[in-house]
Amino acid sequence: MLLKEQGTLQTPVGVFSAKHASTAVEPEQAKFYKQLLPLSKPGEGEQYAFKVDLDKCTGCKSCVSACHSLNGLDTDETWRDVGTLHGVDLAGASYTQTVTTACHHCADPACLNGCPVLAYEKDPATGIVRHLDDQCIGCQYCALKCPYDVPKYSKSLGIVRKCDMCHNRLADGEAPACVQACPTEAISITIVNTQATLAAARAGGEFLPAAPEAAYTAPTTQYVTKRNIPVGVEAADHYALEPEHGHFPLVLMLLLTQLSVGLYGFSIFAGVSLSPYLCLAGFVSMAIGLAASTSHLGRPLGAWRAFLGLRRSWLSREIVTFGLFSGVAAGYTLTAWLDFVPSSIREFAAWASFSIGLLGVFTSIMIYHDTRRDFWAFPITALKFFGTTLGLAAAVYWALAVVAGEFSLIALCFMCLGLGAKLLLEAVLLTHVKADAMTPARKSALLMLYPLRAVTSLRWGACLLGLLMAVLLQASAVSASAATSIVIASLAVATLFVSELLERSLFFRAVSAPKMPGGVR
Repeated sequence: MLLKEQGTLQTPVGVFSAKHASTAVEPEQAKFYKQLLPLSKPGEGEQYAFKVDLDKCTGCKSCVSACHSLNGLDTDETWRDVGTLHGVDLAGASYTQTVTTACHHCADPACLNGCPVLAYEKDPATGIVRHLDDQCIGCQYCALKCPYDVPKYSKSLGIVRKCDMCHNRLADGEAPACVQACPTEAISITIVNTQATLAAARAGGEFLPAAPEAAYTAPTTQYVTKRNIPVGVEAADHYALEPEHGHFPLVLMLLLTQLSVGLYGFSIFAGVSLSPYLCLAGFVSMAIGLAASTSHLGRPLGAWRAFLGLRRSWLSREIVTFGLFSGVAAGYTLTAWLDFVPSSIREFAAWASFSIGLLGVFTSIMIYHDTRRDFWAFPITALKFFGTTLGLAAAVYWALAVVAGEFSLIALCFMCLGLGAKLLLEAVLLTHVKADAMTPARKSALLMLYPLRAVTSLRWGACLLGLLMAVLLQASAVSASAATSIVIASLAVATLFVSELLERSLFFRAVSAPKMPGGVR
């Protein structure tokens, strides 16, 4: 009897399926979701937005499955996710709430503002933030800019893709896949005033507890509930320690371009005998670094269009600046090896190369600072990038001087200053592990001390060993033979270079990336 009775019971998903199974003609399904769509289209200053009734969301992930199927996404690619919020109310009762999230089609979208090739557009009629697949070069900067982890990179296509609110279905009066698939009607489409949303976000209005602050992009999604959400509610994955993507091509690009800028700077003050070699080393570093950067792109052949976003994208500014730097620096390198070139022209080319290079390093800093991640804040990133420019370039300069039979104490001092300052900064960052709350700074410190412990230890060990070898060789310059000095100097620079590679890897992997609430891990 019990089994027979249980067979008559229906879950929300079962009821939903039964309704649709009884419908012979697909358009007739509209009667089941028409109430989830606005009666009219957006007017002047208005746009479509998702509305999520948290009281109805059961976390069944029907929306995730429908979105994945309709859009033909890769196996590991999702445009809609389901997370969980946890907390305890004033009465001591446990609070748990599932949350479905997708692109919030922000009033001031960070992905659009950061794209170097203008591969995003905000539809003037609907307000939907659309990704233009044919424009995308796969740089993935939008994924770093978006605080909600919305743009997803497709390895098979070499581009980034995201939710477009099924705009083609909306245009025909049909509901987006997620809206139509939700068995409890937790997701609907509404119309909001774009400027009012932007003003409310800038005024400090709360978007969703445990979600990134709304002031940055002014998300338009509305989360509604009749329940009292406890103060201090947290995402289920709030304490998860998962390193981010390493982005090795970017590691090489940043390290080698900054080394190149530093070498061109030291070439101005080096002697006539060393200056051409510093320029040559700087040119080789720059060439390898810029070549490595193109391997990071999913569609490298489209990189030439990166100047299109110059007005608002720091990535465009970096690409244009280093492109200019490569041309000027190549000319300066050529003049450094030609004795008949007047010294005034050579000096002008040297200062021009160094100045443009410093500007390029500044644009690199702003690229990451503009993502508003604590670990990439301007003071931290500036000290790391300029520390590499000064310290690692000084190490190469010092080693070349040793090969030439000289021992430059000034170069050694700059090496210790630049690289030592970076170690001191990292030591300060690691002290955040003692913080009481799980802040982004503490999470980065925990990432470096636990999942990335081996990388952190090797980075510190290699840097201290390289500096120690350089100092000891400098101290024994009189007694050491020429061959021994060259070998030790080469080993010291190689060790320091490996140390800087590891530091730059930690720069990407130990960052605490903002995101919408995720599931228990």
